[in-house]
Amino acid sequence: MKSKIQFINEKIKKDFDKLKDSDFKMHYFIERAIKDIEENVFCGIQIPKKLIPKEYSQKYGARNLWKYNLPDAWRLLYSIRGQNLVIFSLILEWLDHKEYEKRFKY
Repeated sequence: MKSKIQFINEKIKKDFDKLKDSDFKMHYFIERAIKDIEENVFCGIQIPKKLIPKEYSQKYGARNLWKYNLPDAWRLLYSIRGQNLVIFSLILEWLDHKEYEKRFKY
């Protein structure tokens, strides 16, 4: 199922744009992930609802959370929302494995 990609807020979008100059490799990996998610909204791994950090549900209203594994143990986290028969994938953030484990209290 196809989706339209949006960043959850302007700061995340700007951080992504800055990667083009500071970390081109990571920018490329995230760009590739975005294309995959656009083509198949369910290509990531769904995080069980009971494991969704409260920060995501409180700050972003995320009722579901998906993880897309990036190279070098980085993770891209996104949420799916439907509106008027259009599916949106909202990019929440990307983080390295250590930060991911900390966020999810593993």
